[in-house]
Amino acid sequence: MANARDVAKAAGVSVSTVSRALVAPDQVSDATRRRVVEAAERLGYRPNPVARGLRLGRTHAVGLIVPDLENPYFASVTKGVQARARAEGYAVFVADTDEDASVEAELVAGLAARVDGLILASPRSDDATLLAAVEGSVAVLANRELDGLPSIALDDADGAAQVLGHLRALGHRRVAVAQGPSSSWSGNRRLAGLRAAAEQFGDVELVHLGSFRPYFSGGHVAADHAAASGATAVVAFNDLMALGILDRLRSRGVRVPQDLSVVGYDDVAVATLVSPALTTVHSPLSGLGRRAVDLLVGRLRGATGTSTTTHLPVELVIRGSTGVPAPVTTG
Repeated sequence: MANARDVAKAAGVSVSTVSRALVAPDQVSDATRRRVVEAAERLGYRPNPVARGLRLGRTHAVGLIVPDLENPYFASVTKGVQARARAEGYAVFVADTDEDASVEAELVAGLAARVDGLILASPRSDDATLLAAVEGSVAVLANRELDGLPSIALDDADGAAQVLGHLRALGHRRVAVAQGPSSSWSGNRRLAGLRAAAEQFGDVELVHLGSFRPYFSGGHVAADHAAASGATAVVAFNDLMALGILDRLRSRGVRVPQDLSVVGYDDVAVATLVSPALTTVHSPLSGLGRRAVDLLVGRLRGATGTSTTTHLPVELVIRGSTGVPAPVTTG
């Protein structure tokens, strides 16, 4: 395989001139640049992108920080980020906070020196901490809005409104809500969307069960609260929690959807692998990751624009876990 020394010999120039001609062509004459380029093409020489990046002060890598890689939600976002970054010529370094907001700033500081830019997916830190952490870095947010930082987000509030509209149309008038981490921006948006829809309808009562861990185990705990709430339907923070609710209700002999309808959020792959299949909100998670890379790469290439948020649409997918509520019997 040809190297820079071979190109220099063929073009009749020094190795340093080859480097300048290929990396900073404005520093050599047009005639010299043409000789070097022709020699490089003839020999099949390609500059090492890492070495080129170091000379330009760039790493050709981006950092991605997520709350939990074991969560299918963030696994899908990560796949989207990696696919688009690879197409743009960037490597991706991924860091997982394990749902611990206190380590986000530390991870940002550790990655910032190793990458050209950062994507923070659903960060849990408060606004002031987040802004301080990314100061001096090129950063964008995925599924979080914050003045001063460009972001791409899902329209979670509209998704929640679609859920409540569906349950109301089935006849549900008392709906339980199992919230996820209180620090989750998207979770708070979903809760706000449910409350706004309930206020608009005027005849649906929401029962807030509390905040639960966003996992299967959290759903087990939420299920007992839902069964005792008197609600005819329960809306979970995400699909993992909803699957835990389904499992716990089954073990208690509570029929779904006859006794209690269950709705999830995100439409991860396992949502269709249970019985009954889970009614949920489909979120374009891989698309979210791809769009975050587009936003970041645009900033790295000099795009400025305003630090606004673009919202991606979501869509309710109706499956077997929701149905009409059982008729109320009187003794």
